Amino acid sequence: SPRGGDADGEIVAAAAAAAGIEDTPFVFLDRATPSYTAIIERDGNLVIALADMELYRLFSPRRLQQRAMREAMAAAGLVLADANLPAETLAAMATAAKAAQVPIAGIAISPAKVVRFRESLSTLAFLFMNEAEARTLTGTAPENPADWPAALRAAGLSAGVVTRGGRGVIAFDAGGAALVTPPAVPALGDVTGAGDSLASGFLSAWAGGATIGEALRHGVAAAAITVRSPLAAAEEMSQAALADALSLVPEAEILS
Repeated sequence: SPRGGDADGEIVAAAAAAAGIEDTPFVFLDRATPSYTAIIERDGNLVIALADMELYRLFSPRRLQQRAMREAMAAAGLVLADANLPAETLAAMATAAKAAQVPIAGIAISPAKVVRFRESLSTLAFLFMNEAEARTLTGTAPENPADWPAALRAAGLSAGVVTRGGRGVIAFDAGGAALVTPPAVPALGDVTGAGDSLASGFLSAWAGGATIGEALRHGVAAAAITVRSPLAAAEEMSQAALADALSLVPEAEILS
């Protein structure tokens, strides 16, 4: 990911090292590190957020041609990209992943940015989005949530996950669709990061061979841990915590 040569960039580097993440950024010394600033209500819900993602524009497709990037792509079990990247870079990344026979998934980020995946929809293993982002892709707003898979397939997406706040989350692929209703959360800490956590839990389980319904349950469990935390990335996230949260998530309802 692109990063600036500032104090925020150093914070990111230190956090990655502490988490055991192999961190290989593209550093632009004269630029500011992208940032996300959110104002949260006392009940944990988002009021407004400001995102400074200008630096991502400099992550052009040619960056993917660097040897380190090509080797990382070839060695990966899964690639995950979000729509902060330029559309042409996402398309090039999807093409490179397909050539390396590595599944690639996407995170929509926002209704304004999800359209950057349009050229890559048929290549994605999964696209994670909320209903507003799904409406942008499809131009429709199904009254029945079970109709989202058909609408998104018609738009060119073969597999995806649609979140609906505290209501049922829908996942679909070529084999069918499933819905999981999130368990009630006694008190919200911070909703920031919930969607990313859901994608993380889902993909971790899916990459391990779980069915789409079980993968969705893992994603919902990870999101439940995150929204209870006052931090965007819950410090208590662990396999043990995930197992405890999973016990509270109901079985998936198979839609088709």
